[in-house]
Amino acid sequence: MIKKSKIMSIILIALIVICAFTGCSKDSRTVLRVLFYLDASTPNAIADANLWFSTFEKNNPGVKIDRENLFDDAYHDKMRTYAAAGDLPDVLYVWPSGRSDYLHDQRLLKDLAPFIAKDGIKNLFLPLTMDPSQQQSGYMAMIPQGITTTHAFYVNLDVLNSVGLQPAKTYAELLAQVPILKAAGKQTVMIPAESTWVMQSCLFSMVAGRFAGADWHERVHSGQLKFTDPELVAAFSFIRQMYAEDVISRSAVGVSYGDGPGMFARGEGAYYIDGDWRVGDFLTNAETGEALISPAKQNNIRISVFPDIPGSKINSSSSVILGVGYAMAASIPSGTERERLAWELVKWMVGKEVSELRTERGGTPTPSRTDLNFAAMKLEPMQKAVGNLGNEFATATAVIDGVFASDVYEPINNGLVELALGRRTGAQVAADVQNAYNTWKGR
Repeated sequence: MIKKSKIMSIILIALIVICAFTGCSKDSRTVLRVLFYLDASTPNAIADANLWFSTFEKNNPGVKIDRENLFDDAYHDKMRTYAAAGDLPDVLYVWPSGRSDYLHDQRLLKDLAPFIAKDGIKNLFLPLTMDPSQQQSGYMAMIPQGITTTHAFYVNLDVLNSVGLQPAKTYAELLAQVPILKAAGKQTVMIPAESTWVMQSCLFSMVAGRFAGADWHERVHSGQLKFTDPELVAAFSFIRQMYAEDVISRSAVGVSYGDGPGMFARGEGAYYIDGDWRVGDFLTNAETGEALISPAKQNNIRISVFPDIPGSKINSSSSVILGVGYAMAASIPSGTERERLAWELVKWMVGKEVSELRTERGGTPTPSRTDLNFAAMKLEPMQKAVGNLGNEFATATAVIDGVFASDVYEPINNGLVELALGRRTGAQVAADVQNAYNTWKGR
């Protein structure tokens, strides 16, 4: 009996050692690392994200999501760190160009076209969002959630009416409103421009298109137009003019992106510039029942585009680009269970159920899916207003960080701040940008 007991003890110890080395006691599920873009201050954002990912885990028992949530510059800084280390997460929230340009240029994302074709889902999306030429990589590196209008002009009718004004239709009318609004303690046009991409994407992309025409970026790339040509110098100069004339306060460059919606909701200014996606920040939080702007007051918010600008080639325009979406890291081994599950997660995050909820909550004003039931959605007035934004302008122009490399748009971003502060002229910034463009093209 003693000998048998010793044998059993030896066997037990051996099993413990084997488990320690083979991981038989560990979770056997496939772990998917996800880098997710999350603005925790947006109503419903945390609850919705938790719902989407937990539901996916429930529907796919063999997977475990290891999710990292970040926002704005912190997100992009971490993504670049992962990319430089060759350690990208499996599933990523990315841009079709712009701030994700290095992911496209270095082909760090899988081509999703074979997956799309295999599952036969191409016809469930707007044709533009399935066009690989719209992405910097030139292939289907990501599936966009929707189409994005990066310039939206939010108008607070209550603020204007309180001082006897109506929405400005021209820049001259806007300028004339500055002293009246200032006397009432109000700003005229607000923009949260501390993060330099905001002024470029949400304001200057629209202004450049107004002054230089809808195809201006193509003419730059073909050599027919330079940043130092009169129309683009005028566009840069107009930014300086708006700040010098206090249409936009110089203090805007110190306003964080997260603070902008609250300032507008409190009625600190009559107009507010941001992207169409920002509507989600004003809506009712499903958990608390509270909203930055109540549905009743939302009826007094108009969403349009910037007034007509004197000297511009076109007016009634805005800047439009493919929206953000989801991608898979190219480093995932092909044919593996990890690849299969990563694709299933991408497909889920742009699927009908998630897209309908995201649209209803204001996260995607113009969704890429074509099979959504809008009639069944509970939409607040500002959601309906932004849904009509496409009817508020006649021409769509390029978004700068969507059509130029970071070596070009970063000098634009920084130059716009210098213009806002009155430190540089439009001609000086234009020259800096043209030099940066020449250097980039030379490479």
